[in-house]
Amino acid sequence: MKLNCDLGEFKENNDADIMPLIDMANIACGFHGSNPLTIKKTIKLAKQYNVIIGAHPSYPDIENFGRKTMQLSSSELIANVQYQVGALQALCSVENAELDYVKPHGALYNDMMKNTVLFEDICFAISQLNQSRNKPLSLMIQAVSDSEKFDHIAKKHHIALYYEAFADRAYLDNGLLVPRTETGAVLSDNHAVVKRCQALLNHQPLLSVSQKPLQLHIDALCVHGDTPNALAMIKALRSTIDTQTVAKG
Repeated sequence: MKLNCDLGEFKENNDADIMPLIDMANIACGFHGSNPLTIKKTIKLAKQYNVIIGAHPSYPDIENFGRKTMQLSSSELIANVQYQVGALQALCSVENAELDYVKPHGALYNDMMKNTVLFEDICFAISQLNQSRNKPLSLMIQAVSDSEKFDHIAKKHHIALYYEAFADRAYLDNGLLVPRTETGAVLSDNHAVVKRCQALLNHQPLLSVSQKPLQLHIDALCVHGDTPNALAMIKALRSTIDTQTVAKG
């Protein structure tokens, strides 16, 4: 299981401390946070520590940090995603770094998991970008029990999927995330987060807020860079994953 984190979102950050501990970095593209110089610095950090780079595009919503749903036409949404991913790709090229995947941010991420039309628009946007790439970009989405509909759409556009779970977020019984507007949506107890990670590494189900077991295929585990105590949480998770990997030989 790979550990990933949303980075490059703020001018003042602890990305330099987090980057050596993770496997995959979801780098902000400027539409919910960050700026070109911060993005370049984050790419350099990822390259320094051999971290896989992903583009983290959002709705054009800097005012709300990309966490407010926006009603965009398909053509607007596709253009916005391609603009952001293209900008990150250009900066990666300058730094001689490779862009590997796309992971939408915030409300755009949540909306694509609820709306297959929007999900298909994102897949289409990536598929067009892939036409000029030697190695196609993958798409990172939330691990859900009904993944078949997402698999079908992604395959139609020749896109591979990474499935992720969230170490620092509470889950509803339907497998989606508890909205951030609700109490307890973000987890800050390192002990509870590590316990969840250990369960997943032992192929045990993730539990919802009502303790319903959620059977999910998971490729990666995410911690948000702006979660309180994020660095300590990531250190604990890195140690847990590495220890478990060594124990299994």
